[in-house]
Amino acid sequence: MLELMLEKLMKHYKLFIMIPLIITGLSGLFIAFNGIDEGIDLKGGSIASLKLKEPINSSDLENLLKASFDSQGVIVNEIDVVSNRGTDVTVQIGTDLNSTVFENAIRNKGTIASYNSIGPVLSEEAMGQIYWAIGFAFLFMSIAVFIIFREPVPSFGVILGAFCDMVIALGGMSLFNIPLTIASIGGLLMLIAYSVDTDLLLTTRLLRRKEGTIISRAQDAMKTGLTMSLTAIAAMLVLYIVTIFLIPEASTLSNIAGVLTIGLIADIPKTWLMNLGILRWYMEWKK
Repeated sequence: MLELMLEKLMKHYKLFIMIPLIITGLSGLFIAFNGIDEGIDLKGGSIASLKLKEPINSSDLENLLKASFDSQGVIVNEIDVVSNRGTDVTVQIGTDLNSTVFENAIRNKGTIASYNSIGPVLSEEAMGQIYWAIGFAFLFMSIAVFIIFREPVPSFGVILGAFCDMVIALGGMSLFNIPLTIASIGGLLMLIAYSVDTDLLLTTRLLRRKEGTIISRAQDAMKTGLTMSLTAIAAMLVLYIVTIFLIPEASTLSNIAGVLTIGLIADIPKTWLMNLGILRWYMEWKK
């Protein structure tokens, strides 16, 4: 069955190349119109861990805090209860607040166990470091890929594939409201490595190996690549479900798992439709 599918892919490869590119374009449009929510560590704000005297519903607590802030003359853009486990509650606020203001807001309901405030200067510095990290990741990846193959078209295919994976992952973050945080940025950088790994596997099997036909070499690469991808997707999906439903305060893990799950799912059509088609076209052109 796999061989039959590959024969169809090879026959209509120019058509299949366009599918991941169209998905990438749609993801880019969705990001442009819907945007991506930024976490506290990037846009600035405050996060507090509270120890309440008695459990309070999340929406009631948000309304209580808003009313208290209003009474103190403090304008707050966003209040979000990210974790509510009885009397242990974590609250994020999209405004850089003084801890005294927060203490006054919950004086009759509980105490502050920990408090962290991130101002706009720190958030801008964090964004700058993220841009540098992503830029250097693509730069060194491009250099390494070109050194390995020393051929521009296969190298371009690998780099284009990593870019498509990242854009689709960002589109998924926008769709499923996964915030852009230091953790999710780490997930995107890990995704580059996963993307390059499957592309290198495919490119090496097709270009470096000479035994067998193109379809048999592609079939061998697909078996290995799909096993790797599906195993990683299953692991990340389990991690995401566990952190969302059982450990909601572990937002760092859920952000990384969510980004990688979306990106790894996108990596399958990107590798076996687009990159395989590019390599097929390149090998025909060389002949």
